[in-house]
Amino acid sequence: MIKLDDNFLAELGLATLPAEEKKAMLGQIYETLEMRVGTKLAQNMSDAQLAEFEQLMDANDEAGAFKWLQTNVPNYKEVVAQELETLKQEVKAAAPQILSSSSQADQQQAA
Repeated sequence: MIKLDDNFLAELGLATLPAEEKKAMLGQIYETLEMRVGTKLAQNMSDAQLAEFEQLMDANDEAGAFKWLQTNVPNYKEVVAQELETLKQEVKAAAPQILSSSSQADQQQAA
């Protein structure tokens, strides 16, 4: 299970972000990961499989979607792990710029 929290941000070099920015960053990372994994998985699904999976997602049936993935896409955990690792490396590389932008925004608000 992937745990996106303050420890995760610390691992990426973003521990000093203000609380609101941490929350926004975690949300953005989650959405990006979800989109990338979905795109990668969809490339290997038939139209029928894609429709079936989308139906579960549209119904907010996370348990059903998870079970469906286990049955129909046995390597989905590896796809998630690969995409997460790629995303982590991208965020780590951008961390100095993210922190710099954050501190500039803080300074502008204080002025």
